[in-house]
Amino acid sequence: MDSSDLYFNFEIETMDRGELDALVEERVRYTVRYAAENSPFYRKWFEKHGVNPGDIKAHEDLLELPIISGETIRENQPPETKEFMFRSAGWEDVFTIHETSGTSGTPKSFFLTWEDWERYAEKYARIFRSQGFGKGDRVVVCASYGMNVGANTMTLAARQVGMSIIPEGKCTFPLRVIETYKPTGIVGSVFKLLNLARRMKAEGIDPQNSGVNKLVVGGESFAEESRNYLSEIWGCPVYNTYGSTEGTMCGECSEISGLHVPEDFVHLDVYDPHVKEFVPEGECGRVVLSTLLPVGAKAGNLLLNYDTEDTTVVLTRKKCACGRTHMKILTPQREAETVWVEGAPFNRVDVEKGVFQSGNMEYLTGEYEAFLYGTEDEGETVLRVSMECKNPDACDRDLIQENFVRSFLKYKPPLSRAYEDGSFRILFNFAGPGELELYKIKGRPKRLVDRR
Repeated sequence: MDSSDLYFNFEIETMDRGELDALVEERVRYTVRYAAENSPFYRKWFEKHGVNPGDIKAHEDLLELPIISGETIRENQPPETKEFMFRSAGWEDVFTIHETSGTSGTPKSFFLTWEDWERYAEKYARIFRSQGFGKGDRVVVCASYGMNVGANTMTLAARQVGMSIIPEGKCTFPLRVIETYKPTGIVGSVFKLLNLARRMKAEGIDPQNSGVNKLVVGGESFAEESRNYLSEIWGCPVYNTYGSTEGTMCGECSEISGLHVPEDFVHLDVYDPHVKEFVPEGECGRVVLSTLLPVGAKAGNLLLNYDTEDTTVVLTRKKCACGRTHMKILTPQREAETVWVEGAPFNRVDVEKGVFQSGNMEYLTGEYEAFLYGTEDEGETVLRVSMECKNPDACDRDLIQENFVRSFLKYKPPLSRAYEDGSFRILFNFAGPGELELYKIKGRPKRLVDRR
């Protein structure tokens, strides 16, 4: 098979580690210099912190710079400031303007040049090719075509790969789209794709015989159990992607053993905010990213040492079985979806894992929501988990509860001890189709809510 069928940019994606590190350092130097010359924020930032941009020559030097956050961006744009201090190109070079979702506060503004779009598109083109997509594939994109960049980036990437895009935006599209255009892939969230499969089955269309042979999930972390169930329902592999307006764009290859980071475009480190230090490979921490520009390139926005507030682990920098040499990370989880009980953290994904235990799915649809409460008895915490049943009257509740508790408490000794002594309780609610609270709330469902 020709390498062009397996890679989008063979030379870069399979580059020797030493050569790749050298390329990264060249781009670190250029990007820092570009920031000092073109970004009002970084010009003042370097001066304030006594940093000489010319001294930043390598990866290790970058780690010495202060870390910025989403709040830093919001504090340096209207209405807090007169100008957009992070804009790093003239208006004549700005092609599009974007905002983040704003779920954690005022939306952050981003400006993209056409060069930015070309780089964003290449990142997704590499992902698509690594997942086996190629010429002639037809892919339904169930992601927003608004001010978020994801759907538009995938569409541009598809042009470079030779794919056809069906830009639906939502997974509630008419089922005739499946029967008429016979898509070979669909991009959407786990729950949108599960709901689509249920809708198809109700209309007598078997997802496994629909012609769809690949699913791509993005926009949220998920449990391996929910991925496996989704794969079973559709009868095809499910690939994960992790992207952001900030330009991350990482994705799983055909090996499904971690997400490749496009190291020539994005510099990714892992940081522990509690000890205020970067952590070594294999340890968990927050994703801290820096834009990397090819020498001579322009950028509408660039970020250095930006704390995404998503957590991950660098799995390996060794060559993957797929032939790619760029490092792989664990699927990032949103720190905003992590809560602490008895000094121990758990994430929404931990709850999802308990729901999607294989024995449970005979009775459940997969839809769930969980709420944390503090009781009147000091020190007692209650986790209330609501799960949607296909038929509440025929639901084996004891089996589901047992499977959930066993899965949820596994590898969580502090929570397990608190559960045994009664200071941490798990209550279950079994709802019928459409009865969960999340159905009554507009926007993205929040599946783990801390009400303490």
